[in-house]
Amino acid sequence: MTSAADLRAEAERLARQLPGLNFRAEASEAAHIGSAGRRRAGGGETFWQYRRYAQEDDASRIDWRRSAKGDELYVRETELETARTVLFWADDHPGFRWKGEGDLRTKAEEAILLMLTMAIPMSREGERIGSLGTGRRPSFGKRAVDRLANDLLRGTGGQFPAPPRAAATVIAASDFYDPVTEWTARLAPLAAKCPEGVLLAVSAPVEVDFPFEGRTKFSRPGAAVDRILGRVEAMREEYQRRFAAQRAALEDLARRMGWGFVAHVTGAPAIESAARLKAELERFGAKH
Repeated sequence: MTSAADLRAEAERLARQLPGLNFRAEASEAAHIGSAGRRRAGGGETFWQYRRYAQEDDASRIDWRRSAKGDELYVRETELETARTVLFWADDHPGFRWKGEGDLRTKAEEAILLMLTMAIPMSREGERIGSLGTGRRPSFGKRAVDRLANDLLRGTGGQFPAPPRAAATVIAASDFYDPVTEWTARLAPLAAKCPEGVLLAVSAPVEVDFPFEGRTKFSRPGAAVDRILGRVEAMREEYQRRFAAQRAALEDLARRMGWGFVAHVTGAPAIESAARLKAELERFGAKH
């Protein structure tokens, strides 16, 4: 198993190879609860500072607890929020936390690597990042990236997370091998709350190529299910046809939700998939 520290170090290396992430929105469009703080007073929900009450302030803004400590009246200011919150989710199904013989990382670890490559520059620029379904408040900075890496490796207890309380940009990673009808049911509530998102589909090379020959034993990760098949090479064409159909249906689902789609194969150059993921995210920024 690859550690969170190792994944972060590799993500830092990849992030340095990519040009800056142009992930900005107009303040009028992007300001929402949970959006990224701009380290100055403004409209948001995160506490920023206290200041003395001014005549033009509405009386309802007075913080009576702080004011009771002295003779002055104080107003509680919140931090200006003008960018997005970005939430990440990596499937923790045993089949996604699996790697083929000779693979360096599991599918989930490769997905987390790519997501951290996006999260690192976002966090440095003040975007709030977090893991969907953990209940932890999104934040920015080095500790936010460390928490994200640990949360994504830990997973969400085998449950697909509920939508967040406020709109966010979402990156959801899985192999997406369940029927597309099931993924539609899971993702529809999330897409209704979060109209900006990307599906990151990660597969192992053997799942794409189906290179098996002769009598072969197949096992299902996470389940005590084994099956021995003979002359499996005769099934290769049909398998690859079904794989392509599943992938096409998933791309269509992403398109209908207004989301982006990126496919990655473990062991392929991560920088290329990171660039595609970056381009999908920047497409949302261009809307504004």
